[in-house]
Amino acid sequence: MTGGPGSKKPGRSDLKVRVKTAKKRSASSTRWLQRQLNDPYVARSRSEGYRSRAAYKLIEIDDRLHLLAPGLRVVDLGAAPGGWSQVAAARTGSTDEDPLVVAIDYLGMEPIPGVVILEKDFLDEDAPDALVAALGGNEADLVLSDMAAPTTGHRKTDHLRTTHLFEVAAEFARDVLKPGGTFLAKVFRGGTETALLAELKRDFAKVQHIKPPASRDESPELYVLATGFRGHTQAENDEEDF
Repeated sequence: MTGGPGSKKPGRSDLKVRVKTAKKRSASSTRWLQRQLNDPYVARSRSEGYRSRAAYKLIEIDDRLHLLAPGLRVVDLGAAPGGWSQVAAARTGSTDEDPLVVAIDYLGMEPIPGVVILEKDFLDEDAPDALVAALGGNEADLVLSDMAAPTTGHRKTDHLRTTHLFEVAAEFARDVLKPGGTFLAKVFRGGTETALLAELKRDFAKVQHIKPPASRDESPELYVLATGFRGHTQAENDEEDF
């Protein structure tokens, strides 16, 4: 497996594949299929052995900001089909003998070397404890979340559902990260309310939005990156000060 591309998008061929709308295929499905067939990241993920084009989002973010390093412990929320976990395992040096990456998703995934996979809904009440147990009682260095609620087509509903996932992921990150740890999570544009960002800025040294080149231009997704977790004691003291 390669280290991934740099910051530029792969070149696009001038020859585009056009897909006709079949009788049993909707116009939206036809557009999705045409986009997939013409997406250079899709082709590259197949040739380089990644399970999804989403792997390149993490690759590009990490190539720029160096979030992953050998020996770091990582939790991957909403991990299926496993592209981010593949990248995390490769860059942390995680192995089956000494697993450093824990992944969770209610969708089943094929095994990934060096990754402990929990087939479970992250929103289940016992999911956080299951993840902590899978970490062997260790704190995490990095919590990743590429989760997004299944879209309904209703923008406001999709916004609220994905914002809820982000909020729950952030709460989990604050519970399991070690001081200095990092949280990286997907949101939709306009999906991080002022109050949520204020909480992150209280608990982390730096909070920023980032959109890697692999994220499609037309997509409303962004990623919130919070670095330099202040630690549980500091956060509790700050709450008392208020």
